Amino acid sequence: KNFLQDDTPNAVDLEETEDLMFKTKPIADLFPDTTILFADIAGFTAWSSAREPSQVFILLETVYRAFDVSAQRRRIFKVETVGDCYVAATGVPEPRRDHAVAMARFARECLTKMQALTRRLEVTLGPDTADLAMRMGMHSGPVTAGG
Repeated sequence: KNFLQDDTPNAVDLEETEDLMFKTKPIADLFPDTTILFADIAGFTAWSSAREPSQVFILLETVYRAFDVSAQRRRIFKVETVGDCYVAATGVPEPRRDHAVAMARFARECLTKMQALTRRLEVTLGPDTADLAMRMGMHSGPVTAGG
């Protein structure tokens, strides 16, 4: 017998598939007026490859902690960080009419903080740290989100 041959019957058991159907109400909502920010550190891969893990941690923790403080003060929802990528949203979970303006102001503040922090960190983290820069993109429109 061929080991790739499927031993399952060809007919689909409808009772079995009924048991697998998702039967609860999904916990997701439509948020029509949102702005999402995607940001990462330009030059991070090359910079981090020449650093100790502790130095990489210090950079990311310092920069993103500063962003988190600004986000909380400006009522911006931090979605997540993955590596050097920072994702934030506004207009979700709490609707706000000024979502795009609020996010643009947050982004501008983050750029300013990044420049100031990398200049200060260059003393402890080494040359080229101040050359790092934020690359940001924003999108406004409806999103479906849930938890």
